[in-house]
Parts: sequence; C-alpha cells; structure tokens
Amino acid sequence: MTNSEQIEGLLFVAGDEGITVAEIEHATGFAKPAINTLLTDLAAKYAQDADSALMILSTANTYRLATKADVAGVLKKYFEAPLSTSLSQASLEVLAIIAYRQPLTRIEIDEIRGVQSGSTIQKLVLRQLVTETGRLSEPGRPILYGTTELFLDYFGLKSLDDLPAIDLAALTDTEHPAPETDLFLTAFQDKLAGTDHKESEEK
Repeated sequence: MTNSEQIEGLLFVAGDEGITVAEIEHATGFAKPAINTLLTDLAAKYAQDADSALMILSTANTYRLATKADVAGVLKKYFEAPLSTSLSQASLEVLAIIAYRQPLTRIEIDEIRGVQSGSTIQKLVLRQLVTETGRLSEPGRPILYGTTELFLDYFGLKSLDDLPAIDLAALTDTEHPAPETDLFLTAFQDKLAGTDHKESEEK
C-alpha cells in the first residue's frame, strides 16, 4: 500500500465530516509536512484526471472527498429517484438508528451498525430524510444528526412518538451491533409495509 493510498482511504472513510492533518498523522505516523504534500499531490491528481469525478475540499484544516461540479446533473437525477424504490437496507438501518437515538454522531451510528455509515448518512441528508441538528462540544466538533419532517411523512408518522415500540435498553449495548440493527430494521420494515398496504387500499 502506498502512502497516497492510505491518505485516500482515510479521506473516503471520514465521509462528509472530513479528517484533519492531526488525525491523519495519528492514523499513519506520517509527519505533517509529508501529509500536506500527499494531500496536495492527491488533489492535483484528481484535478488533472478527466475520468475522475472526485476532488478534495479543504475547510479550516479539515479535508474531505467531494464530487466535481460537472457530475452534479447525474447525481441530482439519482437522488431525485422515488424513495420507495431506492431506499436500501443500509439506509433503513441508519434511519432507524437515528430515529430512536437522535441526536447522535456518525461515529455512534458506526458503533451500533458495526460498519462505516458515512456515505449512507450523506445520501439520507441529500434526500432530506436526515438533517444536521448541531455539533458536539468536543474535539473535532462532530456533527449530530436527526430525522426530518419528510421522514415522518414518508413513514406515515405524525410524530416520533408514533415510532414502533422497541426495547430501548438494547440500544445502549454497542458490543453486539447485529441484533440491534435487526431490531431497528424489522420495526421499520413492519411500519413501511403497513404504510404501503394502506396506500394500496386507498387506491
């Protein structure tokens, strides 16, 4: 694995929250001047590669991967696709976790699911089912996420009080994420199935 690959991998898993030079230094052991050079070289590589849709954004010493402006059209069409045909299992899992535990950070979601959730969260934000509700007052100022009014409308809920009942005590155990994820997903799938059935009867 090259040094550039390590930087690129860290940028990818950091998602929309991005990663700082200090965090890269801690993860790789590279010196800060070397990291800055690698980031500059990687950004130049993306900029010069007409076949790459990626670019690197830098804000307040935080770096993140983003897509170039010229692919905005195709991405817009993708995110405007009907929700009923494009919500994946991963999206449902993340939605359920946020709904029951909000507000919470991406890292907390990752711990519950046992996998990286940055790209799924970003998709849900773009679909306006999830939104940023603030930031934690701790190093890195991680983003807090919560559900939206559109989320309630989509699942046929008047308020979060109408969420399917589950054992909330199970949510504090992050050592066994799979059962929690199954619990969340089952509750949401049941709710969604009921909503679809009701819409069919109305038609």
